[in-house]
Amino acid sequence: METERPKEDEWFARNEKEMLETASVARAKREHERAEHEALEERERAKQLHFMKCPKCGHDLAQCDLEGVSVDQCSFCEGVFLDAGELDSLFLKHDSERKGVLRKLLRF
Repeated sequence: METERPKEDEWFARNEKEMLETASVARAKREHERAEHEALEERERAKQLHFMKCPKCGHDLAQCDLEGVSVDQCSFCEGVFLDAGELDSLFLKHDSERKGVLRKLLRF
């Protein structure tokens, strides 16, 4: 029976070590998931705070049509802001169509 005691102690020690390692991995995984979730929530919160706000003065932006392209214009400072590809869309028009685009953009 005394030969069984060291084997039993060894089994308990090995089992405890495995359980601690498993718990440590699970805890690290939960912390990583929590951090990702918090980062996603922070990005969404920042997006909601800045969505359709003027980057210059912070007032609301309104969408306006300019030569068939939807652009954003500030309701306060009247700045005009273009999203990705909108400037290209304006300048890819035929020469006769785009001659007045800059003039219209400045008068907007």
